[in-house]
Amino acid sequence: MINEKKLSLAYKKYKKNFSEGITPEYEQKRYIRRENKVKSIIETNDTEKDHILLNSLDSIFDYNMSLWKANILIQEKYNTNSFKNMQMTIFYECIAQEIYETRYPDMHVQYNFKEVITALIHFVMFGWEKEEKILLTFIKKNLGKHLLDVNSHYKHSWYLLNLYLQYRNENIMGCNKDIHQVIKEKLLKAGQEVELIPTNLDIYDEVLANWNTNNLEEISVLISKLSDYHTTLASELGNSIEFGDYVYAFYPYEILFLLHVRKKLNLSVPNSFEDFLMNTPEAKMPFEDPEPYPEWDPMLRMIDEFYRKNYPEYIPNQYGPLFE
Repeated sequence: MINEKKLSLAYKKYKKNFSEGITPEYEQKRYIRRENKVKSIIETNDTEKDHILLNSLDSIFDYNMSLWKANILIQEKYNTNSFKNMQMTIFYECIAQEIYETRYPDMHVQYNFKEVITALIHFVMFGWEKEEKILLTFIKKNLGKHLLDVNSHYKHSWYLLNLYLQYRNENIMGCNKDIHQVIKEKLLKAGQEVELIPTNLDIYDEVLANWNTNNLEEISVLISKLSDYHTTLASELGNSIEFGDYVYAFYPYEILFLLHVRKKLNLSVPNSFEDFLMNTPEAKMPFEDPEPYPEWDPMLRMIDEFYRKNYPEYIPNQYGPLFE
């Protein structure tokens, strides 16, 4: 049962965070400081300090996140440019990190499993197949290793990966079902930490068993359950592990991806929704098919060009222009 008062207070707190706390003006100051360091390294072609470029990508994500939130929550406009730059930044954090595997084998990675899977499924929803395939290759190569730690408790991320594999007819470690259980068993045998990887996915197990049903009523009930589950946890803003963060607390992308997949397979979906979560500005953010590539964040562009110039092994060099 959703506590409506608790939900209302959480959402007000959520919006206030981006109108009075994490604002574009606040994040821009950090962004500019980082940009100045990046420019200095690039102008001198200082490859001894270029790991600072990689470490600067998080400020690009944060600044674009603040722009997205201000645009959609405060100004109530639907401009997806900054949101798309957020997903691109995660992509480049992954790809650029590989450059430093030999030089700095224990280097901390700034992204996490949840963010990588989030970027992957958005590339699908955007129709960016070229970039999707590159990111999937990275995931397959590094899942459970230093570059992609999967000791993660996010059940919705494991659900999304399972759904993605089944939809795309892809597999990891020879399977496309219960990948969380398969990798947990494999890593446990290897003596790695697995205590956060869930054994079951709760409501998501039920969805994965029936995601491609032809019965509209059945999928409608499942979507309602997903919404209630997400909303209840988002109401615990700042405390819930699953959906208590300020980035995606009230953005039901795990439901939107399910809807996208079913539409692509010509399976029926509900025409409208009455619940709070599916009517938030973020939930109603429109995507074209395919979604146009965004205007690049200028610092991200500089960093990409630097790596292309100085590192032949840099993965994007194998594919030519990306996100264009």
